[in-house]
Amino acid sequence: MTERLNHMRQVPALTQKLTELTLALKKGTVEQTILSLVEIRGSQLNGCAFCLDMHIKQAKLHGERELRLHHVAIWRESTLFNDRERAALTWTEALTRLAPHGVADDTYAQVRAQFSEDELVYLTYMVMVINAWNRASIAFRSVPGSQDKAFGLDKSGLS
Repeated sequence: MTERLNHMRQVPALTQKLTELTLALKKGTVEQTILSLVEIRGSQLNGCAFCLDMHIKQAKLHGERELRLHHVAIWRESTLFNDRERAALTWTEALTRLAPHGVADDTYAQVRAQFSEDELVYLTYMVMVINAWNRASIAFRSVPGSQDKAFGLDKSGLS
């Protein structure tokens, strides 16, 4: 894969704003484990190699178990995720692949049963943000692993 354009360097002010939003979400009320699952699953659904690579490494650095990382793609069949994590993954899929008539009421009810109203806003914005990052990285063909040293991901033990 050859990078088309380094969008992060090309217009750093926009990258900074999206980074600030991402960091604000990570300081919110939804636990890091769930936010990592959202980033990973969204990146899987969108086929974003750069972001998937990055977020798996970040999750590993935050202490996520390797087997759970492998099971994100098959989370519905896996016994490794709790109800709250399943709700977050359901929400990620519903918002990443919007149905023609939006999000179903039963999907909303399932997710709302696990998250407060404030948490649901944080979760929704995290899905929005990972989709934004994915679209930029896919459009400009960001190369997986190319920013590992700059982001401290070389310490993950995954290369």
